Amino acid sequence: MGGGIAAYKACEVLRGLTESGHDVRVVPTEAALRFVGAATFEALSGHPVHTGVFTEVPEVQHVRVGKEADLVLVVPATANLIAKAAHGIADDLLTNTLLTARCPVVFFPAMHTEMWEHPATRDNVAALRRRGTVVTEPAAGRLTGVDTGKGRLADPREIVDVARLLLAEPAALPRDLDGLKVVVSAGGTREPLDPVRYLGNRSSGKQGYALARVAAQRGADVTLVAAHTVALSEPAGARVEHVSTAEELRVAMHAAAEVADVVVMAAAVADFRPASRAEHKIKKSDDQPDPTIVLDRNADILAELVAARPEGQAVVGFAAETGDEHGSVLEHARAKLKRKGCDLLVVNAVGDGKAFEVEDNGGWLLAADGTERPIPLGSKAQLAAAVWDAVVSLVKR
Repeated sequence: MGGGIAAYKACEVLRGLTESGHDVRVVPTEAALRFVGAATFEALSGHPVHTGVFTEVPEVQHVRVGKEADLVLVVPATANLIAKAAHGIADDLLTNTLLTARCPVVFFPAMHTEMWEHPATRDNVAALRRRGTVVTEPAAGRLTGVDTGKGRLADPREIVDVARLLLAEPAALPRDLDGLKVVVSAGGTREPLDPVRYLGNRSSGKQGYALARVAAQRGADVTLVAAHTVALSEPAGARVEHVSTAEELRVAMHAAAEVADVVVMAAAVADFRPASRAEHKIKKSDDQPDPTIVLDRNADILAELVAARPEGQAVVGFAAETGDEHGSVLEHARAKLKRKGCDLLVVNAVGDGKAFEVEDNGGWLLAADGTERPIPLGSKAQLAAAVWDAVVSLVKR
């Protein structure tokens, strides 16, 4: 943990990891302890906290901590700490640990925009990435004081999600999407019925946000078109455009897709909307008949995007399916893939606590060439990584 004002957020990361059942050791710099005291981290982790190599010398901590770790997270990673790591400087317990670690090492930068954009920092980040170290993209937003810009530490929940992903799949964040422009839709649309009611669905937006987050950390230039979600933090490194209705999402997706290399339609779009919106709240009345709601069909955004796509653009669709008397989940999905014309279709079986409003996801990945493969149940970031693996194989043939 580096010595930046964002060090206090490391407490939330630590809490999230320990509550997930992980054994966490905190290795701060001396500067970090000027922001958050050692006692806090000792209480949250259940382990003693040291900064120097001359504590517990018989245990050879400066070697043992790194060698025994399954994952090293540097939260926050200051410009100074990134520079030391890039040049192999080992002058305290943390920098020694970084040299001895043989597991994935992930830096979560936190600094002012000018520091993040400085050529020295960019060179240091590039050097670390060439060696296989993961240096994530920082978020944009409020910095120290009144400053705003890129360089803000990623949300602690996002950091925990990345940790969970890399513990399950250590090679899940290669920089293999560099140079690609990606647009992802997420969340559920809402179609107004009156000033207080709407037609909607149970989509939380978590899967679309995970797709955007993983793509940004794999190097893509990401635009996220977000319909209604459940209080999700914006993915670090992605631009976010918020919409509400299916028509608003349609307009935003067409505009963003014009210059995109990859389009992913993960949003749950309402198939129908009220034909008219009441200007006043529709009230119950014992002396009036119950209202009749007339519905109009919304546009098929995925099919439109496929029809309008420029040459070379890859399009990925999502299908939330249930089996019925007419066919199984996969049979319905195969028909949808053929009907929509997209390159890849991610299929989720829904209902009974599956897909919507949960942390994990799984399903199948169907390709236009007829290949099919299951996606095992795991975090939504793991499913996102599987999708981007398939996209890379598709666009870089």
